Amino acid sequence: MTAAPAEAQTSAGAFDPALPYRLSTSVSVRPESFGALVYDFHTRRLSFLKTKPLVRVVEVLADHDDVHGALVTAEVPEGQRDQYLRALAGLADAGTIQRRDTTP
Repeated sequence: MTAAPAEAQTSAGAFDPALPYRLSTSVSVRPESFGALVYDFHTRRLSFLKTKPLVRVVEVLADHDDVHGALVTAEVPEGQRDQYLRALAGLADAGTIQRRDTTP
């Protein structure tokens, strides 16, 4: 998984798993046997999602009101959720995922 700070912060701009997120519009995900390749067309950055469950979480983020719902849908065991939250915080910091606007 991707490295990130041990605790998800809630200050402005920081990753907050209580908020809705989605894959960035500039990012393309290509499934691979190990997980997925992730390419950002704006930054031209290539990165990796190293596990299939992490790919699943990223794929379902936009379908949920918060990150926790995506973790449940992706069937991430409770004992591993902190690890996934750290990985998602790193993806948010890199711009791979971004907060989703929920206003109409």
